[in-house]
Amino acid sequence: MKFKNLGNTGEKIPEIGLGTWKMGIDPEKEKSAIRKAIKLDMGFIDTAEMYGTEQIVGDAIKGEKGVFVATKVSPHHFHYDDVIRSCNASLKNLGVKQIDLYQLHWPNHSIPIAETMRAMERLADSGKIRHIGVSNFNLGEFEDAQHSMSKYEIVSNQVEYSILVRGVEKGMLEYCNRNNITIIAYSPLARGAIFDQKNSKLLALLDSIGRVHRKSAVQVALNWLLEKKCVVAIPKAARAEHVAEIAGSSGWKLAKAEELELASLKERRKTLAGAFEPIIKSSGAWAGIAHSLYKRRTKSHLKSRTTKSSKK
Repeated sequence: MKFKNLGNTGEKIPEIGLGTWKMGIDPEKEKSAIRKAIKLDMGFIDTAEMYGTEQIVGDAIKGEKGVFVATKVSPHHFHYDDVIRSCNASLKNLGVKQIDLYQLHWPNHSIPIAETMRAMERLADSGKIRHIGVSNFNLGEFEDAQHSMSKYEIVSNQVEYSILVRGVEKGMLEYCNRNNITIIAYSPLARGAIFDQKNSKLLALLDSIGRVHRKSAVQVALNWLLEKKCVVAIPKAARAEHVAEIAGSSGWKLAKAEELELASLKERRKTLAGAFEPIIKSSGAWAGIAHSLYKRRTKSHLKSRTTKSSKK
């Protein structure tokens, strides 16, 4: 596994970690997948208050070494006191004394960013978090957040980025390269869209290049991202065998011609937020609803599995 610098911190993290969005369907298998990732030096585990998966992560990492834990505070909790409370709750859910990377999940334009960043700095001062990051921030929002801080640097921006979703390349990628800010690519396989029939040219090319390197289409698509200086990726894998495939995306290189050929394909996909992004950023109220839905979904899956088990 190749490691990359985290911002300007001098600390190195795996260039491939594990995302946990939409986990909670089969917690035991998901915990096994997280432990497998740690064994394969993919110990960068990303979760979020909104996902409802912090306790799953906490159970999985208990007693494990070499883990870098990242989580996020939801935008409806961006007032100063709410940030502090959310962090304390996340520490408890994760079963850790310190969060390695604490991130603002989405911008919330209804709350002054200076108030939120003041709370983040307070958490860093108290030792409850080690590094400060953001997620889904555009260039202007990122700079506003950084300028609101008095003594800490924002080390990362977690954004949707894949061979099909390329909005980050319109300014943010170059800015992060220039300033040594880590881009954490979520949904790096475009939420499975690389396998859609409408993207058949892309898949055929991924397969063709993969045969040359004895790699899968997934491994080629992830490696294409990892070739970029400041980019690390956090695909979700809920099964140990999928984790092993993902780990094989690191430690080798595409030929320059292959990189350029992949980059030149015209297939594109909008971000998950799409045209709703301005509305999402105008208020954090939606995040509370999302969190409730995730929790309800997880409880429903657990109840269903318990019922099926009792009938055996």
